[in-house]
Amino acid sequence: MITSQHIYQDEHWAPKIEANHNVQLVLLFGGRKLAADQAIRSHIASQYPSAEIIGCTTAGEILDVQVYDESLCLTAIEFSSSEVEVHTVDINNDPENAPKELANHFQKEGLKSFFVLSDGQMINGTDLTNTLQDILPEGTVITGGLAGDGTNFSETILWHNSDYGSGKIIGCGFYGEHLRVNHGSMGGWDPFGPKRRITKSQDNILYSLDDKPALDLYKTYLGEHAKDLPASALLFPLLITGNQDKPEVIRTILNINKDDHSMIFAGDIPEGCYAQLMKANFDRLIDGAEIAAKNAIDSNLTEVQNGLVIMISCVGRRLLLKQRTEEELEAVKEVFGESNRYTGFYSYGEISPLIKGGKCGLHNQTMTITSLFEIDE
Repeated sequence: MITSQHIYQDEHWAPKIEANHNVQLVLLFGGRKLAADQAIRSHIASQYPSAEIIGCTTAGEILDVQVYDESLCLTAIEFSSSEVEVHTVDINNDPENAPKELANHFQKEGLKSFFVLSDGQMINGTDLTNTLQDILPEGTVITGGLAGDGTNFSETILWHNSDYGSGKIIGCGFYGEHLRVNHGSMGGWDPFGPKRRITKSQDNILYSLDDKPALDLYKTYLGEHAKDLPASALLFPLLITGNQDKPEVIRTILNINKDDHSMIFAGDIPEGCYAQLMKANFDRLIDGAEIAAKNAIDSNLTEVQNGLVIMISCVGRRLLLKQRTEEELEAVKEVFGESNRYTGFYSYGEISPLIKGGKCGLHNQTMTITSLFEIDE
């Protein structure tokens, strides 16, 4: 497995992209303006004519242990004995069945791992992950994330080769006996204040807590931060508990509806469960990134080399960590070491199982890691 990395800033690539017909997959994360530039995308395609090129807009691009804004961070991957298959569906065509349509495109035999990128504004992440989990073969490692749009919450864009636009879901399937894929996901937030019962909700829309309008109640907690909604809600996510069938989850707001005083989240808010506000613990956020990395290390191997570590972390974590953001990236690199490549982005939602062998789920306010590497034949 051979990887090369490049960043586009100030109207040039550093380092310069060299043509390579052997590259099978290009991950491209970045700003909407640059990604919309047809000349830039055509140049990438011409340099990697055999590759599937996939990516999305972000709330910050990750390359090595640096975070960038309005750049293009590119990672080109050449596998020695593994294969990839990529398909895209448009949510606008059939929102309810789009995840099912995507999953059914893929050859099931030999599917080792499934990496998914989705529009971050137009999808219920819980429905997406549940559908993928139901249709893809048992044992397939499902990871990925929801595209970002900084703190604008306006429009997220995805691209697959020449296909560019909002409302898309991209799936990338990995196949190969020598491919190893591992994952880890961890938060680091502390709950505070009273638990309130979710008295009215529908899918990912929260209407009331303790029979009081959800948005009004939430604003009382935010105080002066309320004027900056929905972006300020990233500082105070909700911990959802009380559903015996599923573990507790953290949920972040995607938008608000002032007309009916409701709140729209990235994933389901089950009626009858309990919601509790959370706040950041800076050291625990960084420790959480380190734990996620340790969970994504293959314990059967003494050393991981020449692999790719994909970090998808929540925009809320970045807003809270501020100048300390890169510390969580450095914590991951300290675990995996200098001999691997690092990329990823800050997102509106993270997709991963919580534990090895567990079911895939949508998470918010976590650092989620996918590690890819090939073992010798």
